Amino acid sequence: MAIAKALTIAGSDCGGGAGIQADLKTFQERDVFGMSVITALTAQNTLGVHGVYPQSLEAIEAQIDAVLSDIGADAIKTGMLFSTDIIRLVSRKLKQYDGKNIVIDPVMIAKGGAPLLQKEATEALINELLPLATVITPNLPEASEILGGIEITTIKQMEEVAREIQALGPNYVVLKGGHLEGEDAIDVLYDGSEILHLPTKRIETSHTHGTGCTFAAAITAELAKGQKITDAVQVAKAFITEAISDSLNIGGGIGPTNHSAYRMKREKAI
Repeated sequence: MAIAKALTIAGSDCGGGAGIQADLKTFQERDVFGMSVITALTAQNTLGVHGVYPQSLEAIEAQIDAVLSDIGADAIKTGMLFSTDIIRLVSRKLKQYDGKNIVIDPVMIAKGGAPLLQKEATEALINELLPLATVITPNLPEASEILGGIEITTIKQMEEVAREIQALGPNYVVLKGGHLEGEDAIDVLYDGSEILHLPTKRIETSHTHGTGCTFAAAITAELAKGQKITDAVQVAKAFITEAISDSLNIGGGIGPTNHSAYRMKREKAI
């Protein structure tokens, strides 16, 4: 049986809500074969990140070689890369294997505020990875960091920021607007020429752990299956909206989204 293949290069979340774990759950739900390269182990749960343990460059390179020299990938997502050296390694390997449909989720800060990207690594992210990206999916704090700490408080500013980030190299930018206030949560998709707004009603919940990982992973899965970028983003938006709407109140802090919610809703409708 032919099946689309997606690879995630990211950190491990032992609590299961974000990172590699969220990506693989999403790939499975979107009917693609998921593979992983672990860049760092994190000790985290719904209360926060309690430890970050980067993997050696040798271990990361060996994982990438093992997957891409044999199985290959129809789409590749990067998440938590943590350091300049890891970013440079991943960039070099993506070029070596002529990676396609590359989705960059610029993971910088955990929900609880713990840093997941070293400060000095932002420059490497911009210079090494963005030019390789099919699409980058920053939230507003991440976009602000990429552009040197600018303030983003309006949709108009989001549009301009999307244009500025796209000029740094990625083919497409999906700027997530969940941090803005308002009745709707509006994402902005920019393709180098046109702006598309993707609004959804804001969902009142504190259980949003792993939303960024899951959204980017859903885009990756759809690109792996051959979907056009606009269609992939819209499917991913619907997928994460359902996951947040039916989020899981587990643990004592910020609970995870429900990766099976999108499928279960459609099964009930049949």
